[in-house]
This record gives sequence, structure tokens and C-alpha cells, in this order.
Amino acid sequence: MDLHSLTNEPGTRKTPKRRGRGRASGLGKTAGRGHKGQYGRKGHKHKDHFEGGQMPLVRRMPKRGFKNPARIASEVVNVAALNVFEDGAVVDVCALAQAGLVSGSGAKVKVLGMGGLTRRLTVKAVCSASARDKIAAAGGTCEAS
Repeated sequence: MDLHSLTNEPGTRKTPKRRGRGRASGLGKTAGRGHKGQYGRKGHKHKDHFEGGQMPLVRRMPKRGFKNPARIASEVVNVAALNVFEDGAVVDVCALAQAGLVSGSGAKVKVLGMGGLTRRLTVKAVCSASARDKIAAAGGTCEAS
């Protein structure tokens, strides 16, 4: 394969609309902007949330409750995903991060009981009741960190 033999897939390159190039183009004269008004002028920037001066929907909707801006969301790991570790391994947040199961070593992790576990592991993370039962049934232990 050479550079001169590369081609685009059909439909990947689209020619832009040529506005204001005469009536025959279908976008002549006003170039698709309509007649006069705010939107017919050059330099107008259309804001998606602007409703023509009407009270915006975001401000009309009732606000309830409290949203904690400093909240750290838990990352979920299912018991079935722990089968990637060797038998007898210690599974903590760092080990989960190295295996690519969580985003980083500073993540807040919760182990849930979906799936089966065939390895004897020592899990150092917050576990649900069903996950704790499955880890114990496989011969491992669950230590909440």
C-alpha cells in the first residue's frame, strides 16, 4: 500500500454548501438566513439555550435537594472481574488500577456480587453483602479498607 493508493470511504468527505452564489444554487440572495431580523445579520452568535427573551427552561424548572460539589463517585467492580488476578493475591485499589478495572489508585471502589469467582483472593475494598458471600465461598476474605 502506498500513499497515492489511499482513498476515502464513500460519504466521508462532504462538499460544503456554497451560500449566496445565486438563485440557481438554492441558497442565493439571503443565503438561508431569511429576511432581515437578528438572525439575518452578520456576526450574530446563536446561543442554543436562548429562548427569545422568554424565561429559559433551566430557570423555569424547580430545583430540589442538595448536590454536593465535592462528591467522589464510587467506581463499581463486579466479582466476576476479579478472576483476572492470580490465586491467593491481595486485591486492593492499586492492584485494581494496574489491572485496568478502575480509573486510578485514588479511586473509591465498591465490589458488587455480579458473576462468579473461582480464585481465592484477599479483597481490601468495600464489598456488598453478596460479594462478601461469594468471595468467602471461593475461600477468600474481604477486608473493608
